[in-house]
Amino acid sequence: MAGISTHILNAALGQPAPQVLVKLYQEINHQYVLQDEQLTDADGRIPAFRIEAFIQANYKLIFEVGDYFQTLNTASFYPSVCIDFKVTGTQQHYHVPLLISPFSYSTYRGS
Repeated sequence: MAGISTHILNAALGQPAPQVLVKLYQEINHQYVLQDEQLTDADGRIPAFRIEAFIQANYKLIFEVGDYFQTLNTASFYPSVCIDFKVTGTQQHYHVPLLISPFSYSTYRGS
């Protein structure tokens, strides 16, 4: 199924990161417009974002990880993580995972 999904893994704990607010923006006329915002589920996942028109465009996901680490009583360097990416084919699925720890993060294009 075409669309955008994500999941977050707390690499320091080796566990999913539940209840993290994630916002999806789409670039329209050179401005980023909020399309959807959801909390990750118990498995750290958002299976599908709601997008009004899934088109070829630049997108960004903003993960509010500072609040998540605060609930764990863990100091962290990043209040949020922003991942910019480009959708070039609207018949494809774009899975954008985030691996976080208090002082680093990484991402990749998943499947």
